[in-house]
This record gives sequence, structure tokens and C-alpha cells, in this order.
Amino acid sequence: MPVAAVLICLVLLSVMPAFAADYTGGVHLDRSKVPRGCSTCHLKFNFKDGGGPETCIVCHGDPSRLTRQYAGMPRGFAPRESDMKNIEDEFRKPFRHPTFDVRGVHRGGETLPEADPRMPRHAVCVDCHNPHHVSPANKFAGIKGRRVGNLISTVTAEFELCYRCHAESANLPGRFNNKRAELASTNPSFHPVEAEGKNTAVVSLIHPYKERKVTPGDVSIISCGDCHGSESSSGPRGPHGSLNEHILVENYSTRDNQPESPHVYALCYRCHDRSSILGNESFKFHAKHIQGTGGIAGSNGTSCYTCHNSHGSVEYKYLIRFNRSVVSPNSQGQLKFVEKGISTFRGECYLSCHGVDHNPRVY
Repeated sequence: MPVAAVLICLVLLSVMPAFAADYTGGVHLDRSKVPRGCSTCHLKFNFKDGGGPETCIVCHGDPSRLTRQYAGMPRGFAPRESDMKNIEDEFRKPFRHPTFDVRGVHRGGETLPEADPRMPRHAVCVDCHNPHHVSPANKFAGIKGRRVGNLISTVTAEFELCYRCHAESANLPGRFNNKRAELASTNPSFHPVEAEGKNTAVVSLIHPYKERKVTPGDVSIISCGDCHGSESSSGPRGPHGSLNEHILVENYSTRDNQPESPHVYALCYRCHDRSSILGNESFKFHAKHIQGTGGIAGSNGTSCYTCHNSHGSVEYKYLIRFNRSVVSPNSQGQLKFVEKGISTFRGECYLSCHGVDHNPRVY
């Protein structure tokens, strides 16, 4: 054996105890599933190279790739897993994370949220998955979370993983909001991702969704992945790509002046009963706002998004946050919602919308 190779072996042996102690059973280190082990991705003793989206897609892409031979991978590299999903198809969809669209900007050991506003936005596989630790039970095992002082937490919940890029990142595009701020459990209202919601009256929830978990079957906490992911029920989990805008599992239109239909707000109707909403069982003007008054131009309904932020509201209960591209201050210069009572679905709106002055409109 060449001297250099011997030295490398000695170095590896010296770090193996620490490595083994850190090993948490990642599927890529299980030889019963990956017969070639480390060398499947790392060529010979070159541990600086290997991996990357182009390598990941060999095993997690079109199944026909597994029948080919690659210069950087050993013979017989194909894993023994039989239920691997085709991630490659997801990244061909019109709405996707830019894993194959933005290349060559990922830095080894980079810290997220990004602190440099000049860094291009990107999302390679290792930003969300640690290939040495990932397992079917924990897709984000081994991923570092938020830095607080000198300490860096470990991601234990899906929303913490999403916050790595969609919260305080210095390169967050101006059209995006800080999702940590929107979903914070200190807000007046928020979708229950970090914690159960504060409001005890949520409109038209469909079983098993409940404001509070009382019985074992109740669902009072949801995850980012409940809304963001493949539109295909047979596709891989996770927000890799979707035919729906914002990588949503169902369609959700934020446009104004459009007819209501089960498809237009399909995402909302997964948890909130459409019949109840259009039957005005909570807010008594829901149907009028969503459906409009008819098919005449300008009299169609408006989106749920015109009055509600789907993540959370730093201003009001019931996820109320007005879309300023549709809603403007009323004739008195006021733009606000005032609740009447507690959890009564009664309130006052001070605003102007579709040429109608609310000064206020009481319900």
C-alpha cells in the first residue's frame, strides 16, 4: 500500500471512534441497504468530493439511472431499497426549490440563516438532509438549526428546518416575509405549526382538526409539510416541487375578482369545511366576500388571502391581515379590524374594498 494511503488510513482510524459515537444510524451508512457504503458517493479516499445533487439524483431520481455505470461510482453501487421515491420528477415541476436551477454557490459548512446579503439563494440537498444521518424516520437528522450566541441548536422539528432559509436570512428576497415572525406563537393568531393555536373559535374545522387536542385522535398541530409539498399523493414527501404555486399540495389562489370553486381554495378546504364557510356559519358574510354577487365583471369574489395571512398575523386574531393590493384605508383614512366580544365571530371592519367603504361595516 502506498505511504500516502497508509497515512490516510491512520488518520481515518484516529477519528473513527468520535465518528462512531456521532453515528445515529443513517441509512446511507447501512451496508444492508447501500452495499458499497461510503465509496458509493466518495471516490476512494477523496472525502472532500462526493455527493451533491447530481450524485443524489442517481439513486433518488429516475429508476433507469440505477442501471447505468458512472465514472465516480463503483460497480454494484445500486442500493437495495425498493421504495425510493423519484425526487427528480419533482424538480422538473414549475414550482420547486432551486436545487438544480442554482448551482455552484453552496459552501461547505455554511451557517444558516444566511448572514451575507450578497449570497445567491440556493437549496442543495445537504441544506435540508444530512446524508450521513438521514433516515426514513427522520429526514432532517443531523441538520444544524439556529445559532443563538455561540450555540447552534439541532433541528428537531420540520419548521426549524424551513426557518434556516425562510426566516432571518440576510438574502431573503423582498417579496418574501420572515416565516418565523409570521408563525410565532406570541402572535395574536397563527396556524398551529410551532404550538397549538390561541383562538378557541376557528372557523369550520373538519374532523380530526381541533383548536385543542382533547382526545388522542385530535389534530391540533400541523406542519409546514401539510401545506407545502408534492401535489401528487404518491409523490415523495417534502417541498421538492409541485404543480401548484408556492410548492403547495393543493391549489390556493390569491387573486382578486375570481369565481369561487372547490379547486380555487382547495388548500383551505382540506381543513376548513367549504359548506360551512359558504353557509356563513361563522363570519356571516363569508359567502358574499368569497363568491361575490354574480358573474358580472367586477362582482366576483375575492381570495381568502385578501383578509387572511395563511401563516399568521402580528396584528389581529383569526389570521386577519389585509392584502394592501386589494384593500385600502376607508374614507376616514382608517384600516383596521376590531373584534367584538371574544370568540363570537363578531367585529367591525374599517377599510375600503372593491369601491365599498367600510366605516365601519359591523357583523
